[in-house]
Amino acid sequence: MRFLRLIIISLIFFSLIITGISLFIPSYITISRAVHINNSSEAVMQELSDPVRWKDWYPAANSVELYYEKGRVRGLILDNIKQRYIVINEIKENEVEAAYVLPNRKVKTGWQVAPSIGYNSVTVKWYMDFRLRWYPWEKFSSFMFERVYGPQIQQGLDNLKSLLEK
Repeated sequence: MRFLRLIIISLIFFSLIITGISLFIPSYITISRAVHINNSSEAVMQELSDPVRWKDWYPAANSVELYYEKGRVRGLILDNIKQRYIVINEIKENEVEAAYVLPNRKVKTGWQVAPSIGYNSVTVKWYMDFRLRWYPWEKFSSFMFERVYGPQIQQGLDNLKSLLEK
């Protein structure tokens, strides 16, 4: 009985320590990458704001279906079985805001286009904003976000750059 009580108290104490440590991890995490493209802002925004064109540069999007909302193409169906989509929320003058829709959460993502020094060139920034709950497993899993999403974002930007600089 003493041994069982020791195990229970140890598990509770260990859980409290892990939860306490996880509270020091931020609840809002942004992953971003940027690339310099030698083309006009209009040409870049044309590629970013049209989901039909995403198949030319978005990573692994050449074989996915289009996502329709109210009769218009609003994004891509990345995985129909797992219900993963990327959908445009808003198109601004120099920014496209979208959401990466997962079964249990939405991740804000988007592209910002800023003029660069030099004639007819821009810098494109692709970002993903994660809002985490207080759960320790969510906080600790956030350490892997950079390794998981960073290379995909960079590949997409490199594909976009090579497409627009042809």
